[in-house]
Amino acid sequence: MELKDIKAIIDLMKKNSITEFELEEKDSKLRLKRGLSASVPLHQPDESFQMGQIPMVVSAGPVSTPTPIASPVVNSSEIDIKSPMIGTFYRSPSPESAAYVDVGTEVNPESVVCIIEAMKVMNEIKSEVRGVVTQVLVENGKPVEFGQALFKVRPA
Repeated sequence: MELKDIKAIIDLMKKNSITEFELEEKDSKLRLKRGLSASVPLHQPDESFQMGQIPMVVSAGPVSTPTPIASPVVNSSEIDIKSPMIGTFYRSPSPESAAYVDVGTEVNPESVVCIIEAMKVMNEIKSEVRGVVTQVLVENGKPVEFGQALFKVRPA
């Protein structure tokens, strides 16, 4: 299942006030839950999973506010690039490499803007918008939540 499909399911869940969704395919199982309390662990082992299946629980509930790197400038025309998952945010492919994007970098829908590490997998995150990066909202190496704004982009 692709990330865009998961995003579409999450949007449907929000629009229809669905709090839980589960999908089983031949070799995988996807479970999405909304509105989890912060005191509830996001991942709870489930004995029904077979070897080779990867459980996934995504919370679309309230997210914590990130500590901005740049001073926030309120501009309603800017678009947020949001985290599609829970994980650790990295601005570059390796510690010695340059950041994928900085303030002032032009991006297009296929531009990789960062990596989010989740369950020991490095996931390249694309901008999905065309424009210029105006703010980087998360510090390198910090944890991020699903739906948390990572960058602000001024549309081109």
